[in-house]
Amino acid sequence: MEFEFGTNWARFSRLSGGVIGQPLAMEGVFSFFLESAFLGLLLYGEKRISKLMHWFSAVMVFVGSWISGFFIIVTDAWMQHPVAFDRLPNGQFEVLSFWQLLMNPWGLLQYMHNMTGAVITGSFVMAATGAFYLLEGRLEAYGRIFLKVGVIAGLISSILIIFPTGDLHGKYVARNQPAAIAAMEGLFHSGAGAGLVLMGQPNEETGQIDNPIVVNDMLSFLIYGTTKAEVKGLDQIPHDQWPTALPLLCYAYHIMAGLGTWFALLMIVCALLLWRKRLTTARWALWALLLSFPLPYIANTAGWMTAELGRQPWLIYGLMRTGEGYSNTVSASNGLFTLLGFMGLYLLLGILFTVLIYREISSGPEAVLSDAVPTK
Repeated sequence: MEFEFGTNWARFSRLSGGVIGQPLAMEGVFSFFLESAFLGLLLYGEKRISKLMHWFSAVMVFVGSWISGFFIIVTDAWMQHPVAFDRLPNGQFEVLSFWQLLMNPWGLLQYMHNMTGAVITGSFVMAATGAFYLLEGRLEAYGRIFLKVGVIAGLISSILIIFPTGDLHGKYVARNQPAAIAAMEGLFHSGAGAGLVLMGQPNEETGQIDNPIVVNDMLSFLIYGTTKAEVKGLDQIPHDQWPTALPLLCYAYHIMAGLGTWFALLMIVCALLLWRKRLTTARWALWALLLSFPLPYIANTAGWMTAELGRQPWLIYGLMRTGEGYSNTVSASNGLFTLLGFMGLYLLLGILFTVLIYREISSGPEAVLSDAVPTK
């Protein structure tokens, strides 16, 4: 990412490097090396180090990855909601208070929401793996453990992703990026008692939602706590400040919100079945957990698309437009070529990841334990 800033976004890097360079450098120094060092011990040291040290390595990988997420989100949060900066006569940005940069309210809310999404992903992977073993009728002891841990963690995180993290972050976005929240909800016209659009297609030409399913007054209540509050629509915002990919933003947001609702409902039902000791025999619930395996990955991707598309047309919100930050010497065709290259590489890595994960899950924990027993 740091190399891409320099090659494709040279003007942005030159003007904002004094701000974003610091948290990105700290991410490399304090988290990347910590995470990578202990990841090697976690993956390859199980037979060579004690159980306590192996467990400690897992904890350090967790700590390193969460610290890494914090510094990256702090960087993105400054682009979303710039704080603690001054602009020099040459146009460059400098930090006035590094502590205020780290404690950016936008960053703290975004970090809690994002990392809760990461816990949901891990929970669903754990629960889906347990469901897979139980549906196949093998490794049932492990399947019950995976299922119980995954459902309990998934229930807690699926509730937290909605409230308080999602609720607080959404209200903060509404106050500081009214164009983004209006585009997410497809709210073209301001008014009191704004409705919450559950489904529909935003039509920029007509300024309305086609084929809408709306819950009346709900958007006003969710943002301001009263059904009578007025919510600012896109009609009060200059058209050149509308998010440039408005339909995609609206769809990404609704995919994220819809999947988040599904996660909460599924985990509530599975937790009730677990409490009544019926989850391991409820095959319909096990199939629902198994088929939900990829959905948190989709929801997290849609969430990041929502955050970054909602900031447009700004690269640094209110200070620098996206069209002002790119490199003059890098053509659009070169950018497209490298984008397609990265997409191809990540597609290959995704396929490889899927194959390896399926192989490891199919082998099961007993295969790992048998490999760990030294032979005479």
